[in-house]
Amino acid sequence: MQVAIVAQRGNSRAAYLSDDLRERLREAGVEVRVDAKTAAELGVEGHPVETFATADLVVSIGGDGTFLFAARGAGGTPIIGVNLGEVGFLNAVGPEDAVEAVMAEVERFRDGESLTHREVPRIAARTDGWTGHPAMNEIVVQGPRRGHGGGVGVEVRVDGSLYTGGHADGVLVATPTGSTAYNLSERGPLVHPSVEGLVVNEMVPDSGMPPLVVAPDAEVSITVTDAEEAVVVSDGRHRQYVTPPTEVTIATTDDPVRLAGPSSDFFEALGKLD
Repeated sequence: MQVAIVAQRGNSRAAYLSDDLRERLREAGVEVRVDAKTAAELGVEGHPVETFATADLVVSIGGDGTFLFAARGAGGTPIIGVNLGEVGFLNAVGPEDAVEAVMAEVERFRDGESLTHREVPRIAARTDGWTGHPAMNEIVVQGPRRGHGGGVGVEVRVDGSLYTGGHADGVLVATPTGSTAYNLSERGPLVHPSVEGLVVNEMVPDSGMPPLVVAPDAEVSITVTDAEEAVVVSDGRHRQYVTPPTEVTIATTDDPVRLAGPSSDFFEALGKLD
Protein backbone atom coordinates (compact mmCIF):
# COMPACT_ATOMS: atom_id res chain seq x y z
CA MET A 1 0.00 0.00 0.00
CA GLN A 2 1.10 3.56 -0.64
CA VAL A 3 0.00 6.57 1.43
CA ALA A 4 0.76 10.19 0.43
CA ILE A 5 0.90 13.01 3.00
CA VAL A 6 0.31 16.73 2.39
CA ALA A 7 0.91 19.12 5.31
CA GLN A 8 0.00 22.77 5.69
CA ARG A 9 2.84 24.95 4.50
CA GLY A 10 4.73 26.90 7.15
CA ASN A 11 2.97 25.10 10.01
CA SER A 12 5.48 23.33 12.27
CA ARG A 13 2.71 21.45 14.06
CA ALA A 14 1.53 19.99 10.74
CA ALA A 15 5.09 19.06 9.83
CA TYR A 16 5.70 17.30 13.16
CA LEU A 17 2.45 15.37 12.86
CA SER A 18 3.24 14.34 9.29
CA ASP A 19 6.64 13.07 10.48
CA ASP A 20 5.03 11.03 13.29
CA LEU A 21 2.50 9.59 10.86
CA ARG A 22 5.20 8.86 8.30
CA GLU A 23 7.25 6.89 10.83
CA ARG A 24 4.22 4.93 12.04
CA LEU A 25 3.27 3.99 8.48
CA ARG A 26 6.82 2.98 7.60
CA GLU A 27 6.98 0.77 10.71
CA ALA A 28 3.84 -0.93 9.43
CA GLY A 29 5.48 -1.59 6.06
CA VAL A 30 3.54 1.07 4.17
CA GLU A 31 5.24 3.04 1.41
CA VAL A 32 4.96 6.76 2.20
CA ARG A 33 5.27 9.82 -0.02
CA VAL A 34 5.42 13.38 1.40
CA ASP A 35 4.79 16.59 -0.52
CA ALA A 36 7.91 18.47 -1.53
CA LYS A 37 7.53 21.47 0.84
CA THR A 38 6.94 19.32 3.91
CA ALA A 39 9.71 16.94 2.91
CA ALA A 40 12.16 19.85 2.78
CA GLU A 41 11.25 20.75 6.38
CA LEU A 42 11.72 17.13 7.48
CA GLY A 43 14.89 16.53 5.50
CA VAL A 44 13.44 13.60 3.52
CA GLU A 45 12.72 12.93 -0.11
CA GLY A 46 9.73 14.86 -1.43
CA HIS A 47 7.27 14.32 -4.25
CA PRO A 48 5.04 16.64 -6.31
CA VAL A 49 1.42 16.61 -5.16
CA GLU A 50 0.45 16.03 -8.80
CA THR A 51 1.81 12.47 -8.50
CA PHE A 52 -0.41 11.56 -5.55
CA ALA A 53 -3.22 10.27 -7.77
CA THR A 54 -1.34 6.96 -7.97
CA ALA A 55 -1.35 6.49 -4.16
CA ASP A 56 -3.98 4.38 -2.39
CA LEU A 57 -4.74 7.04 0.25
CA VAL A 58 -3.89 10.72 0.64
CA VAL A 59 -3.69 12.37 4.08
CA SER A 60 -4.18 16.14 4.29
CA ILE A 61 -2.95 17.78 7.52
CA GLY A 62 -4.01 21.39 8.08
CA GLY A 63 -7.07 23.40 7.09
CA ASP A 64 -9.51 23.40 4.21
CA GLY A 65 -6.99 25.22 2.01
CA THR A 66 -4.52 22.38 2.46
CA PHE A 67 -7.26 19.89 1.63
CA LEU A 68 -8.09 21.73 -1.60
CA PHE A 69 -4.39 21.70 -2.51
CA ALA A 70 -4.19 17.96 -1.83
CA ALA A 71 -7.37 17.31 -3.83
CA ARG A 72 -5.88 18.92 -6.93
CA GLY A 73 -3.26 16.20 -7.08
CA ALA A 74 -5.20 13.30 -5.60
CA GLY A 75 -7.49 12.69 -8.57
CA GLY A 76 -9.83 9.86 -7.57
CA THR A 77 -7.69 8.71 -4.63
CA PRO A 78 -9.57 8.92 -1.29
CA ILE A 79 -8.39 11.75 0.98
CA ILE A 80 -8.59 11.80 4.77
CA GLY A 81 -8.41 15.28 6.32
CA VAL A 82 -6.76 16.07 9.65
CA ASN A 83 -7.93 19.36 11.15
CA LEU A 84 -5.48 21.50 13.12
CA GLY A 85 -8.08 23.78 14.64
CA GLU A 86 -9.39 25.81 11.71
CA VAL A 87 -13.00 25.71 10.48
CA GLY A 88 -12.46 22.23 9.06
CA PHE A 89 -15.51 21.46 6.90
CA LEU A 90 -13.37 18.96 4.99
CA ASN A 91 -11.15 17.77 7.84
CA ALA A 92 -13.07 15.56 10.24
CA VAL A 93 -10.16 14.02 12.17
CA GLY A 94 -8.50 15.76 15.10
CA PRO A 95 -4.69 15.62 15.44
CA GLU A 96 -4.91 13.33 18.46
CA ASP A 97 -6.86 10.77 16.39
CA ALA A 98 -4.91 11.13 13.13
CA VAL A 99 -2.62 8.11 13.40
CA GLU A 100 -5.43 5.83 14.57
CA ALA A 101 -7.77 6.99 11.79
CA VAL A 102 -5.17 6.52 9.05
CA MET A 103 -4.06 3.12 10.36
CA ALA A 104 -7.71 1.99 10.42
CA GLU A 105 -7.90 2.73 6.69
CA VAL A 106 -4.62 0.88 6.15
CA GLU A 107 -6.01 -2.20 7.92
CA ARG A 108 -9.16 -2.10 5.78
CA PHE A 109 -7.02 -1.98 2.66
CA ARG A 110 -4.89 -4.90 3.82
CA ASP A 111 -8.00 -6.90 4.64
CA GLY A 112 -9.10 -6.50 1.03
CA GLU A 113 -11.88 -4.05 1.86
CA SER A 114 -12.59 -0.86 -0.03
CA LEU A 115 -11.58 2.30 1.78
CA THR A 116 -14.61 3.97 3.31
CA HIS A 117 -15.33 7.18 1.45
CA ARG A 118 -18.06 9.50 0.27
CA GLU A 119 -18.05 11.57 -2.89
CA VAL A 120 -18.40 15.34 -3.26
CA PRO A 121 -18.65 16.98 -6.68
CA ARG A 122 -16.16 19.01 -8.66
CA ILE A 123 -17.19 21.56 -11.25
CA ALA A 124 -15.34 22.91 -14.28
CA ALA A 125 -15.75 25.81 -16.71
CA ARG A 126 -15.42 25.64 -20.45
CA THR A 127 -15.48 27.95 -23.43
CA ASP A 128 -14.78 27.26 -27.11
CA GLY A 129 -11.52 25.33 -27.20
CA TRP A 130 -10.75 25.57 -23.47
CA THR A 131 -11.72 23.63 -20.33
CA GLY A 132 -10.62 24.95 -16.95
CA HIS A 133 -9.21 23.26 -13.87
CA PRO A 134 -11.84 21.34 -11.85
CA ALA A 135 -12.92 23.16 -8.68
CA MET A 136 -14.08 21.65 -5.43
CA ASN A 137 -15.47 24.91 -3.99
CA GLU A 138 -16.41 27.41 -6.67
CA ILE A 139 -15.79 28.95 -10.05
CA VAL A 140 -16.03 32.73 -10.46
CA VAL A 141 -16.51 34.58 -13.74
CA GLN A 142 -15.78 38.26 -13.20
CA GLY A 143 -14.36 41.45 -14.63
CA PRO A 144 -10.64 42.20 -14.47
CA ARG A 145 -11.11 43.67 -10.99
CA ARG A 146 -13.80 44.03 -8.34
CA GLY A 147 -15.50 47.29 -7.45
CA HIS A 148 -16.21 50.56 -9.27
CA GLY A 149 -15.32 50.40 -12.95
CA GLY A 150 -14.38 46.73 -12.82
CA GLY A 151 -17.65 44.92 -13.46
CA VAL A 152 -19.02 43.26 -16.57
CA GLY A 153 -22.30 42.74 -18.32
CA VAL A 154 -23.63 39.25 -17.61
CA GLU A 155 -26.45 37.02 -18.78
CA VAL A 156 -26.98 33.87 -16.73
CA ARG A 157 -28.80 30.87 -18.17
CA VAL A 158 -29.60 27.53 -16.54
CA ASP A 159 -29.95 24.69 -19.04
CA GLY A 160 -30.55 27.31 -21.71
CA SER A 161 -33.25 29.28 -19.87
CA LEU A 162 -32.48 32.89 -18.92
CA TYR A 163 -32.35 33.43 -15.14
CA THR A 164 -30.89 36.90 -14.76
CA GLY A 165 -28.82 39.53 -16.50
CA GLY A 166 -27.37 43.00 -16.08
CA HIS A 167 -24.19 44.56 -14.72
CA ALA A 168 -22.31 42.93 -11.83
CA ASP A 169 -18.84 42.36 -10.46
CA GLY A 170 -19.28 38.79 -11.67
CA VAL A 171 -21.06 35.49 -11.14
CA LEU A 172 -20.08 32.72 -8.72
CA VAL A 173 -21.10 29.07 -9.10
CA ALA A 174 -20.45 26.95 -6.00
CA THR A 175 -20.77 23.32 -4.98
CA PRO A 176 -22.41 22.44 -1.64
CA THR A 177 -18.87 22.10 -0.25
CA GLY A 178 -18.04 25.58 -1.48
CA SER A 179 -21.23 27.14 -0.15
CA THR A 180 -19.44 27.83 3.15
CA ALA A 181 -16.48 29.54 1.44
CA TYR A 182 -16.42 32.46 -1.02
CA ASN A 183 -20.14 32.01 -1.71
CA LEU A 184 -20.99 32.76 1.93
CA SER A 185 -18.96 35.99 1.89
CA GLU A 186 -21.03 37.02 -1.15
CA ARG A 187 -24.26 36.49 0.83
CA GLY A 188 -25.03 33.17 -0.83
CA PRO A 189 -26.94 30.38 0.96
CA LEU A 190 -25.39 27.65 3.08
CA VAL A 191 -26.02 24.21 1.60
CA HIS A 192 -25.92 21.13 3.83
CA PRO A 193 -23.54 18.42 2.55
CA SER A 194 -26.45 15.99 2.18
CA VAL A 195 -28.14 18.30 -0.35
CA GLU A 196 -27.13 17.94 -4.00
CA GLY A 197 -27.08 21.01 -6.20
CA LEU A 198 -25.13 24.02 -7.39
CA VAL A 199 -25.40 27.61 -6.13
CA VAL A 200 -25.62 30.41 -8.70
CA ASN A 201 -24.79 33.75 -7.09
CA GLU A 202 -24.41 37.16 -8.76
CA MET A 203 -21.69 39.25 -7.15
CA VAL A 204 -22.75 42.84 -6.36
CA PRO A 205 -25.24 43.20 -9.21
CA ASP A 206 -26.73 46.59 -10.07
CA SER A 207 -30.04 44.72 -10.04
CA GLY A 208 -30.93 41.11 -10.50
CA MET A 209 -32.28 37.96 -8.98
CA PRO A 210 -31.39 36.38 -5.63
CA PRO A 211 -28.95 33.45 -5.37
CA LEU A 212 -30.36 30.26 -6.83
CA VAL A 213 -29.79 26.56 -6.09
CA VAL A 214 -30.11 24.39 -9.20
CA ALA A 215 -29.90 20.65 -9.88
CA PRO A 216 -26.43 19.06 -9.64
CA ASP A 217 -26.51 18.08 -13.32
CA ALA A 218 -27.56 21.54 -14.53
CA GLU A 219 -25.40 23.55 -16.92
CA VAL A 220 -24.93 27.18 -15.94
CA SER A 221 -23.96 29.43 -18.85
CA ILE A 222 -22.63 32.94 -18.21
CA THR A 223 -22.37 35.28 -21.18
CA VAL A 224 -19.93 38.11 -20.47
CA THR A 225 -20.06 41.46 -22.28
CA ASP A 226 -19.17 45.15 -21.81
CA ALA A 227 -15.51 44.70 -20.83
CA GLU A 228 -12.18 44.44 -22.60
CA GLU A 229 -11.28 41.42 -20.49
CA ALA A 230 -12.81 38.99 -17.99
CA VAL A 231 -11.34 36.21 -15.87
CA VAL A 232 -12.49 32.71 -14.90
CA VAL A 233 -11.13 31.69 -11.48
CA SER A 234 -11.19 28.10 -10.19
CA ASP A 235 -11.05 27.69 -6.39
CA GLY A 236 -9.32 31.05 -6.08
CA ARG A 237 -6.14 29.67 -7.62
CA HIS A 238 -6.30 28.94 -11.33
CA ARG A 239 -7.10 31.94 -13.55
CA GLN A 240 -8.01 31.97 -17.22
CA TYR A 241 -8.51 35.29 -19.01
CA VAL A 242 -11.16 35.51 -21.71
CA THR A 243 -12.15 38.23 -24.16
CA PRO A 244 -15.81 39.34 -24.13
CA PRO A 245 -18.25 38.83 -25.61
CA THR A 246 -17.93 35.19 -24.66
CA GLU A 247 -19.97 32.44 -23.05
CA VAL A 248 -18.58 30.40 -20.14
CA THR A 249 -20.40 27.17 -19.26
CA ILE A 250 -20.00 25.58 -15.82
CA ALA A 251 -21.08 22.04 -15.00
CA THR A 252 -20.30 19.13 -12.70
CA THR A 253 -17.40 16.94 -13.81
CA ASP A 254 -17.22 13.15 -13.93
CA ASP A 255 -14.41 12.98 -11.32
CA PRO A 256 -15.67 13.73 -7.80
CA VAL A 257 -13.43 14.15 -4.76
CA ARG A 258 -13.49 11.10 -2.50
CA LEU A 259 -13.42 11.87 1.24
CA ALA A 260 -12.11 9.05 3.42
CA GLY A 261 -12.56 8.45 7.14
CA PRO A 262 -15.28 9.87 9.41
CA SER A 263 -17.55 12.73 8.40
CA SER A 264 -17.18 16.16 9.99
CA ASP A 265 -20.03 17.67 12.00
CA PHE A 266 -21.33 20.37 9.66
CA PHE A 267 -23.02 22.38 12.39
CA GLU A 268 -20.04 22.19 14.72
CA ALA A 269 -17.83 23.48 11.91
CA LEU A 270 -20.31 26.32 11.27
CA GLY A 271 -19.82 27.41 14.87
CA LYS A 272 -16.15 28.11 14.12
CA LEU A 273 -17.08 30.68 11.48
CA ASP A 274 -17.95 33.26 14.16
